[in-house]
Amino acid sequence: MKNLFQAGRVLLLDMASTLFFLAVFLLTNNLFLSVGLGMALGVAQIGWQLARKQPVGTLQWLSVVLVLASGTATFFTHDPRFVMLKPSVIYVMVGVVMLKRGWMNRYLPERAQPVADIGTLFGYVWAGLMFGSAALNIALALSLDPKIWAAAMSAWGIASKIGLFLIQYATMTAVGRRRYLNATAITS
Repeated sequence: MKNLFQAGRVLLLDMASTLFFLAVFLLTNNLFLSVGLGMALGVAQIGWQLARKQPVGTLQWLSVVLVLASGTATFFTHDPRFVMLKPSVIYVMVGVVMLKRGWMNRYLPERAQPVADIGTLFGYVWAGLMFGSAALNIALALSLDPKIWAAAMSAWGIASKIGLFLIQYATMTAVGRRRYLNATAITS
């Protein structure tokens, strides 16, 4: 569980500028203020890490580049869809990384290693969730008002990930118990 929270914290920091943009936009309904503050936070995060001589992760570099590119395009075109479509790019990239066989197994605790094959399977399910979320985001970004889009994608992002996590946890626990009981029944 500790590894899950650590991975979640890192992902949250990588996505902070996007989440900050969404929060400011939902509170103020001011697109340009939200975009500007999101861009400033992304640059500040990188600057802070570089000043402290800490490594900057690939996803964080990617996130800040996408924030700056989509934010700049939004400023020049006065079209919020550039910022609204950015999460789809990130979802697709994360989904591609999640297609690597066994990527999730390093996050499993030692006691879950007997069901690592199920973890591998769920790694692909998580990739599918990312690709599905990218497609949903594109559809909603092109058809909804920015404020409704922000609320819908925020709710989807949280609910889908918590839901899949709970399904995965329950499945892996049930399969682990069944395998343990079968193994102890055979040795008895």
